[in-house]
This record gives sequence, structure tokens and C-alpha cells, in this order.
Amino acid sequence: MTIARNVEEIRKRIVNACERAGRNPEGVQILAATKTRTPEEIKEAFEAGIRLFGENRVQEARDKIPVLKELPAEWHMIGHLQTNKVKYAVKLFDVIETVDRQKLVDELEKRLSQLGKVMRVFIEVKLSPEETKHGCSPEEVEPLARYILGKEHLKLEGLMTVPPYLDDPEDVRPYFKKLREIRDRLQDSLGVPLPQLSMGMSHDFEVAIEEGATIVRIGTAIFGERRY
Repeated sequence: MTIARNVEEIRKRIVNACERAGRNPEGVQILAATKTRTPEEIKEAFEAGIRLFGENRVQEARDKIPVLKELPAEWHMIGHLQTNKVKYAVKLFDVIETVDRQKLVDELEKRLSQLGKVMRVFIEVKLSPEETKHGCSPEEVEPLARYILGKEHLKLEGLMTVPPYLDDPEDVRPYFKKLREIRDRLQDSLGVPLPQLSMGMSHDFEVAIEEGATIVRIGTAIFGERRY
């Protein structure tokens, strides 16, 4: 299957999931997760209509994004961001989806103020106990959101999560539902719109859409199995 055909198939599945949930498919964006993918593969995905791309590591992004600067694409940081990599991240990315602590907020604000740039951010929420997962706890979300809202160069747009990988996508549904509920409560509490919910990957994105995902982060279903 070509990348273009894969994207076409994903779009059909998104439409079906939206129909089941009574949603408009235009409210769901595909983000192509490009970890280990070549610039050529990324260009193919762009030609197939993908406009959002996500990288997990700043170093890989530093090698890749400048090579693709002619593409009018939007780049999201979707991996854990170390404070010492922020100085590079603020120049490379349009959106940071993985803000999870005040120290990171402070460093982002400092570097962005030096550039005179406002950056859109999501809070990453950790909903499973796995050691390998990052994010703030559900209890920490509101204090962190209020902290971000006090910063001049950060624009909070929503929440993101990476649930555990479970064979049956239905078993992941409670994690997606929980993130939506946290977002809904947060909007009420803060009195600001938080339209974005970044959740769902290749094997479970349809369930995520049924639970309110606005961005689905898809790698394997677009590009095929990852090569290392």
C-alpha cells in the first residue's frame, strides 16, 4: 500500500467513526508521527494531504525539519521535552503537545520571550501508572493550566495523552473518556476554551474519535511498520 492510499483509508475510517459519534469529520485532524521516517516519506504524506507532523525527539527534528522547510506544514513536538532542549524546540516547532511541569513552562516562556514568539501548547496528562509514560497527574492539570495562562508567550489550547497499548482498542476507551472529562471540567473551571484533545494512535484512533479526539497521532497506519 502506498502512503497516499493509507491516508485515504484512514480518512474513510475517520468519517465512519465520526458518523458513529455524531461528529463532523472536519473536526478531526490527522497528525503524521514521523519518528524514524525519511524526508521523502514525509513529503509523500504531505502530497496525500497531511498538514500536521509530529516528532518525538528534538535531535531528530533538528536533522529533519530544516530539510523540509519548503513544506507549509505544522510541526508538533509529541515526545517528552527535556528542559535543556527547549532552546532548540522553540525554533523548530509550532506546537508543543507535551508540557507537563512548571519548570518546563518557565523555560519555554524564557526562550520564547527572547524570540518574541507565542507558542501554542497542550498539557500532557498521564492517565496510566506505566513508568515509561510522561505527563502530569490529573490532579496537577488545573494548577499547571493556570500557571500557563499567566504566561505571555504560551497559548494553552488543550490536552494530550498517551494511554497504555492494549490489544483491544475498546479497553483503551476509558483513558480517552477520562481525558475528555478532565478537559471539560477544566474549561468550566478556567472559563477559557480548550478545543484540542490529542489522543489516539494507529490501532485505537477510531475509539479516540468516538470519545472526542480532535487530533489523532498516526505513524504505522500511514507509513507502515517502523524501521530502526
